[in-house]
Amino acid sequence: MTAPIRTARTTGLLYLGLAITGLFGFLVIRPQLFAANDPGTTLANLVEHESLARAGIAFELLVVLTQALAAMWFYRLFRNADPVNAGGVAAFGLVNAVAILGSAAMLATAVEVAHAPAGDAAATVQLLYLIAGNLWNVGALFFGLWLIPMGRCVLRSGWMPRGLGWTLIAGGIGYVLSTFAKYLVPDVPLVADALVLPSMVGEFWMIGYLVIRGVRPVTAQWTGEGSTAAAQTDVAPPRTGR
Repeated sequence: MTAPIRTARTTGLLYLGLAITGLFGFLVIRPQLFAANDPGTTLANLVEHESLARAGIAFELLVVLTQALAAMWFYRLFRNADPVNAGGVAAFGLVNAVAILGSAAMLATAVEVAHAPAGDAAATVQLLYLIAGNLWNVGALFFGLWLIPMGRCVLRSGWMPRGLGWTLIAGGIGYVLSTFAKYLVPDVPLVADALVLPSMVGEFWMIGYLVIRGVRPVTAQWTGEGSTAAAQTDVAPPRTGR
């Protein structure tokens, strides 16, 4: 059990790193710099708080780094139990990481424009921040998609509570729907916010389970190509013989 538990806990720590860096970069630092209806204030914030703006770029790069590594480790964890869905977690996670990489590039360009103005600096900086924000919004589509196969991996492997698997699937569907809601009903932001609540529960449940518990042994069969989850993974079932 040592190797799979170590893999699970590494995956959980990377996922936790993704949650922390996303929290600080997008929800803490960005609101202190970006004034939605005032390009002049946004420009002034970037000039006056350059260190904070550069920290925001660094946190976005850390989001990319932790999500890319978490995607790889989720694949490593679940590849033998359910290779298709494990590949889906990796692929969708990497696409979302690329979207956030684009956002980081936009923020870096905004800082450069703020300190070396060309044309209407305030309008340019505001536009770059708007594009960066929309990259986060559209990238959320793939963040939702990576939760769905993650939940299926939980259900197929049997290494974690089934309730966790269903919560992740519901959260992924909610995340996908919230992406459309942001653009179809922009005047009712509570709709999009409510749709992502199941994903928050599922994600922190998953992080906590991976970091604290890791994985549990499985002896029951699953319906994948006539094999058992325990036989197809590094997780050895409990010994029942003498």
